[in-house]
Amino acid sequence: MEKLSVQQIEAHLENLEGWSYENGSIAKTFQFADFKEAFSTMTHIAFECEKANHHPEWENVYNRLSIKLNTHDAGGITQYDFDLAKTIESIINP
Repeated sequence: MEKLSVQQIEAHLENLEGWSYENGSIAKTFQFADFKEAFSTMTHIAFECEKANHHPEWENVYNRLSIKLNTHDAGGITQYDFDLAKTIESIINP
């Protein structure tokens, strides 16, 4: 998959509410009611990531989930990252 330019990344971000471009990744932090909801959502996301063979960098602290996406093999952000971000959004905001 081809690495996207900054202009392409910014154009894609216009269609993803709350996601930002930072330090070579697209990123967003989600907040849930409690740890159980955050963790169960992470589990759901993990199964979709495994299907796509594309895995996030993420951190969970109690009811917050911070996700960063980039394509290590391409050395930057690719369409895979935006596809996964859209999948994540469809899980969290159906």
